[in-house]
Amino acid sequence: MKFEITDKESHKAKIPHEIFLANLIANHILWFVASLGVVGSYWQPLALVPMISLGVLCYILWRARRSRSVDSWFVMCHWQIAATRSKVFLMMICLLLVIVVCGWAAYQYLGVMKEAVYALIGGTGLLPVMVTVLILIITESDVLHQAAQHKLPPSAVAKYPNPEARVIDE
Repeated sequence: MKFEITDKESHKAKIPHEIFLANLIANHILWFVASLGVVGSYWQPLALVPMISLGVLCYILWRARRSRSVDSWFVMCHWQIAATRSKVFLMMICLLLVIVVCGWAAYQYLGVMKEAVYALIGGTGLLPVMVTVLILIITESDVLHQAAQHKLPPSAVAKYPNPEARVIDE
């Protein structure tokens, strides 16, 4: 649905999606791949990926909660969309962490081969996270475009109704 809002509101509504996309693309793809090249010598660049990501995701969740009281309805809805997707991504990271811990425990205490642990972590841990990153990049790019076009997805309008909002186009 397209709403009658100002360009300033549209710009503010794009911010949560830009932050989330920057985390996904710059941190989880570009920085992760670059740090894999030096992980044999230096592990610290690779350790920055989850630390930066958790910081960004926590900021989005905090700012989305704050936006309920300080932002306009349109901007607040876009923060809530970004927060919902941040929670999905946090769940995927937690799932990966559980799989890594299970793999480590299997290697340490059950004598499972190192190669089998790598296959477990890669196949059931990293692959779903990478697919989730791809899907989130696509969906966030779409909502970012919608924010620029003064639009909201129908699900957000249904979840956060505003009878005073002026609809231009369904």
